[in-house]
Amino acid sequence: MPFDIPAPPPGEPAWPYELYKLLKEAGVTQLSYVPDAGHKVLINLSLADPDMHSIPLTSEEEGVAMAAGADLGGQKHVLLMQSSGAGNCINMLSLPRLGKFPFLTLLSMRGDFGEGNPWQMPMGKSVQPVLEACDVVCLKVEQPDEVIPTVDAALTMAFQSHESVAVLLGQKLIGAKKFG
Repeated sequence: MPFDIPAPPPGEPAWPYELYKLLKEAGVTQLSYVPDAGHKVLINLSLADPDMHSIPLTSEEEGVAMAAGADLGGQKHVLLMQSSGAGNCINMLSLPRLGKFPFLTLLSMRGDFGEGNPWQMPMGKSVQPVLEACDVVCLKVEQPDEVIPTVDAALTMAFQSHESVAVLLGQKLIGAKKFG
């Protein structure tokens, strides 16, 4: 029986539900993640969907290897992580680069617009230049109406051009976190 994506509860943004629908329509069958509030809706939808393999990780770099395995098995994989997890993946990002397989990650940003936690600032400011130095194309999203066209473009770049692509979901989109 096909999985019916529910409507968002009143007052909740619609874009995460539309994003999950886009991933399904694009043939993504695997989502891996380290638990993260910024990806809560996507994670919960994937856990409820019997057709999606939802894989919790102990560390984000495992998701890079999952993408390699998915491609070798003829499936599409997306890694969900917070921007601070990008630092854990730096060495592993050589795998899709040298293996020429598609890699797509959706990063919920921290250390970005309105961040209140000083510990999140260094990596937040470093994520994009570090990923670009690892030959990862970075596409930043700040507004709800940018989510679907940006992720759609990222899906094409990753799965048709075999590029490594990161969509940075900015704090203007997901909300700034206060500290203390």
